[in-house]
Amino acid sequence: MRKRFYLLSLGCPKNTVDTEAMNGLLEEAGWRQVEQPDRADVLIVNTCGFIDAAREESYAALNELAQNKRPGQRLLAAGCLSQRYGEELRHVVPGVDGMLGTREWANVVSCAERLLGLQPGADVRPSDEVSVVTPMRRQAQGPSAYLKIADGCSAPCAFCAIPLIKGPQRSKPRAAILEEARQLVAQGVQEIILIAQDTTAYARDLGEKDAMPDVIESILKTVPQLPWLRLMYTYPQHVTPWLIETMAAHPQVCHYLDLPLQHAHPDTLRRMNRSPDVEGVRQLIDNLRQAMPDIALRTAFIVGYPGETEEEFTALLDLMTEMRFDKVGIFTYSPEEGTAAANLPHPVPREIAEDRYARAMELQRGISLVRNQLQVGRTLDVLVEGAEQGISVGRCYRDAPEIDGYVLMSGEWPVGQMIRARIEHAMEYDLEGLVLVGHHHAKD
Repeated sequence: MRKRFYLLSLGCPKNTVDTEAMNGLLEEAGWRQVEQPDRADVLIVNTCGFIDAAREESYAALNELAQNKRPGQRLLAAGCLSQRYGEELRHVVPGVDGMLGTREWANVVSCAERLLGLQPGADVRPSDEVSVVTPMRRQAQGPSAYLKIADGCSAPCAFCAIPLIKGPQRSKPRAAILEEARQLVAQGVQEIILIAQDTTAYARDLGEKDAMPDVIESILKTVPQLPWLRLMYTYPQHVTPWLIETMAAHPQVCHYLDLPLQHAHPDTLRRMNRSPDVEGVRQLIDNLRQAMPDIALRTAFIVGYPGETEEEFTALLDLMTEMRFDKVGIFTYSPEEGTAAANLPHPVPREIAEDRYARAMELQRGISLVRNQLQVGRTLDVLVEGAEQGISVGRCYRDAPEIDGYVLMSGEWPVGQMIRARIEHAMEYDLEGLVLVGHHHAKD
């Protein structure tokens, strides 16, 4: 019997890494991936269950596949939705034949083969098996790649369901991180992006308080030819002087940091179960800019959180104006079942939350334009991601994949090539650059 699988990945980059791992395990076991669902023997969806919109997208994808299943095909729901809403999923999508939770993707081969009757055993259901230590065969999908250094989260944020879905933080062994980095760079990856629910909490579950600088040093020693190493999802209170010093000392480390602050008023932060030390955040940003004057800072804020007053929201706008973040993601609060915030009094009416979202976005658009205009005249390395009709699209160190802007350049340059471009024009989110032919990998 031919063993063919179709694998759809939904949700965040952390899910993308798990999807890649499942793909690798299946192919090692003799399965063949197909691009069209109707050609597969097993249909697999790595779902997201983080917020309402993500759950709806996952249910829609599963329902569509379930309704179009041909005789003999099997549908496997993996990931967050299966982990947290397994029983509900059975009722909403009766065509699902099996489930894999977030902590058991390493069982994907045995599960798929059981569904086809190739292995004895009962249906696989969500469990607490730890997969973070399972070796991964990395398969580069392009010039950039995510490297997940931990799974789960031990932070007590009142609004977040991730600990309920993925459990407490479990850090990946350093040897596994370095092996994945080796594999990716050997396949031509130009940028590795370190991710976790909180990358700066890496190894705290193993008793280490400030492990990230050493991880960075180890990666750069292992793959010294890697042009870019980027950090995402860094909890501000865990960004230490040693980490800042390490970032500033190595040209391969992108002068870019993602600091999800969530709010700027101490009272709101207390209700969020986050640190209310706004002054500490100001000092941290000052320290980062002192050490790396060209650093690009991204953050995320939640508006419309229960109890958020106009005064508290104004404090958020004031911090945005004062700190001049390069990139900001604004989210309207969404209550998540089982979280502490879901029971908080004084919910903010939807229309007020949406108005605050619009006001914050409008403010940031102006700030983003000014920050981008400061890049005009600089010569930057640009990693090419695509080219057609005489235009190439790439990213400089200031832009993370999928969430930030682009550098647009005339000419069609090879995808994955690192080229030099002088920034000629700035827009709110994107830049336009002039390629300097023959200048590659030099630094400012």
